[in-house]
Parts: sequence; C-alpha cells; structure tokens
Amino acid sequence: MSAPTHTRHHVTGRVDTRLPWWALALPVLAFALLLALITGGGEAHATGGDPAVGRILERIQQTLSR
Repeated sequence: MSAPTHTRHHVTGRVDTRLPWWALALPVLAFALLLALITGGGEAHATGGDPAVGRILERIQQTLSR
C-alpha cells in the first residue's frame, strides 16, 4: 500500500526576502568596530589633512563610546 504524496502545483512568482535580525546586526557591528579601529581612540593623530574630517570621526567615536 503506497501513501499519497502531496505535490505543490501552484507556483507564485513571489520570493520571500525576510532576513533574520542578525543578518543586519552583524554587518552594522563589523562596520562600527572597523570604524573604531580606524579612528584609533586618540592614540595617534595624522599630521595635516582636513580638520573637519577629524572632528567628524571624533564625534562618531564619542557617540559609539556612550
């Protein structure tokens, strides 16, 4: 005696694009960590360059350290 199989004949053109929470959280965390490494935590300062960029990076670092 064979069991009936259930096959799916109705196919829609829709693709499910839902992501788990960590699929967004991990890249954001990696970006924040790399940005913190680039800014250096005030240990070394570049000579020359645009001072506005340094102020922006310091502001981002202060925001992340809170």
